[in-house]
Amino acid sequence: METKGAGRSLAWLLATWGVTRLVLLLFVFQVWVFPGGLDVTSDVSVTYRGWYEVLRQGTFPLDDVTWQYPPAAALPVLAPALLPFLSYAHAFFMLAFLADAVVLQLLLYPAGRPGRSPRGAWVWVAGVPLLGPTVYARYDVMVTAVAVAALLAGVRHPRVMGALTAFGALLKVWPALLLVGVVRRRAWAAAAVTAAGLAAVFAVSMPGAFAFLTFQRDRGTEVESLGALVFHVARHFGWSGQVLLNYGSIEFLGPHVDQVSTAALALTGAAFGWLLLWRLRAVRRTPDTLADAAFTAVLLFTVTSRVISPQYLVWLVGLAAVCLSYRASRMGAPALMVVVASFVTVLEFPLGFGHVVMSDRYGVLLMLVRNGLLVAASLTAGRRLWRATVTPSPAAPLPPQPSRSRQAPVSS
Repeated sequence: METKGAGRSLAWLLATWGVTRLVLLLFVFQVWVFPGGLDVTSDVSVTYRGWYEVLRQGTFPLDDVTWQYPPAAALPVLAPALLPFLSYAHAFFMLAFLADAVVLQLLLYPAGRPGRSPRGAWVWVAGVPLLGPTVYARYDVMVTAVAVAALLAGVRHPRVMGALTAFGALLKVWPALLLVGVVRRRAWAAAAVTAAGLAAVFAVSMPGAFAFLTFQRDRGTEVESLGALVFHVARHFGWSGQVLLNYGSIEFLGPHVDQVSTAALALTGAAFGWLLLWRLRAVRRTPDTLADAAFTAVLLFTVTSRVISPQYLVWLVGLAAVCLSYRASRMGAPALMVVVASFVTVLEFPLGFGHVVMSDRYGVLLMLVRNGLLVAASLTAGRRLWRATVTPSPAAPLPPQPSRSRQAPVSS
């Protein structure tokens, strides 16, 4: 009976994944038009395609300040060349779809082992389509596939995790945070060797491999970030700044923006300080600790960032899925908050993005709810991680001792 029930559950899981992903493909192939009036696929058909033409010449797009990615990001941008029988955009969408399928397979593979659960696969199946077609119109799902593979390899194959983490970090920086909970030197050594080797290859073979560091430094406060809530509210009280396209995203520009951006960087520094303290104080580690720590770290990084783009939620859904693939994980509530935040995210982009840009009441409400959910998820995840690994366990009660009056007299 248990086998039959498990088979039925797997059938439902695969059917749900197939239907939801077919719908996503119909939207990005524009067979169906997604509501909201914004074409979320233009990043692929215009921006990525433009980078593709430059990268094919053996150099990075140094004249384009919207290129703000580590050097290995060139690989997913160039990858559509693997499917020459499709247009660039359609090939990219199919590769994103394949990356989605890889994540599902990675989550299902260990689900039958002792201590593991199919809950993680359900989080991925349900959470991704809530973000709408943006998921397949950015390369973040490909980075997430690398990160999920790294985390799932971490317990048994630390060297593999280290190498995959380094590769992921050179795709989009944030996977470096997966190492927060790693204590094995083999993983760190593999990460260092892989990162150094790949960085050297890109630096020698393609000029401008690390120009993205300068472009990132000059970014402001994006309208969907936590700090942006200050200006969304301030606009109702006469704030004189503007909302403009800047460095590839819609940002606030004007009085006090620099101070808010600096405060966001300070919060990121404080979050890293807390993670370092946790690492030094953690005394109990179980197989799920690695994933729980990575999820918490990326949540903190996302919430305190000057930019919270919709595709960032793909990272969080993927890491939440890995956490819940362990039965012992305490990240159930934060994972649920992330899934709900994904749904609110599609309400604000693309469906309600005009309201967000205008900072009207509906737009501000959407940002308060979405960012509030992410803040709550971060605080809850951090608290649960600390309690599970740092807070001393209550001492077991001593066995009752016999009373002296009841002890047998000692014979002389």
